[in-house]
Amino acid sequence: MAAAALSVTVREAWAKATGAVEVVGAASLTPVLAAINGATAEQARPVDCRRAKCVALTFDDGPGKYTDALLRHLAAYRARATFFVVGQNVAASPGVVRRTYAAGHEIGSHTWSHPDLTKLSAVRVRSQLARTDQAIKAAIGVRPKLLRPPYGAFNTAVRLQTRRPIVMWSLDTLDWRLRDSAKVARKTLRSVRPGSVILFHDIHPSTVRAMPRVLRGLSKRGYRFVTVSQLYGGHPPRLVYGAQ
Repeated sequence: MAAAALSVTVREAWAKATGAVEVVGAASLTPVLAAINGATAEQARPVDCRRAKCVALTFDDGPGKYTDALLRHLAAYRARATFFVVGQNVAASPGVVRRTYAAGHEIGSHTWSHPDLTKLSAVRVRSQLARTDQAIKAAIGVRPKLLRPPYGAFNTAVRLQTRRPIVMWSLDTLDWRLRDSAKVARKTLRSVRPGSVILFHDIHPSTVRAMPRVLRGLSKRGYRFVTVSQLYGGHPPRLVYGAQ
């Protein structure tokens, strides 16, 4: 679906739900997406993470068969997150990515087939990124602005192949190793700090089962759930670990 077509669909849904007069323009898309998901006007406003307690939830390796369930958990807490998707999975399940994007989440690249980029030639690195960009654009109409290298593996040669920010993390929940929802939730709640960029994987059912407890616990502590770009006021640095 083209970006213009997606925007029209979202705006029409907004107008139907609220009776509002449509305001054409990209700037109107963020509050529209928020309103469709039940957010109030206050919650739809941009978050200033220099003042608010913000945390960026990030999910790697999808989309997968548990992603839709995760989207429902996030919607229940009006949480925004960043999904670093694998290109071949996007090509196989573009509808999941469209739903994720339409819900107001950020879509980043996690390469086409999840290789260690430091072991590839420059040409193959660029191919991994380009194929993923094409798949994401075909699904949601825009190319991703962020990159997370598989395994967190990158070097100078990899960085030279892209100008987009490389997003790492400040908190690894070890969900990929633990495969236990209670342990994943405990580790997250014990280790989180304001400005944390938290690493999850939505391909594991145990991770998705952990999310209600994580979201509930962090909400009680006053955290706001934002995308990586929102965490940095729309301008992430070239290399991201977590905001200070």
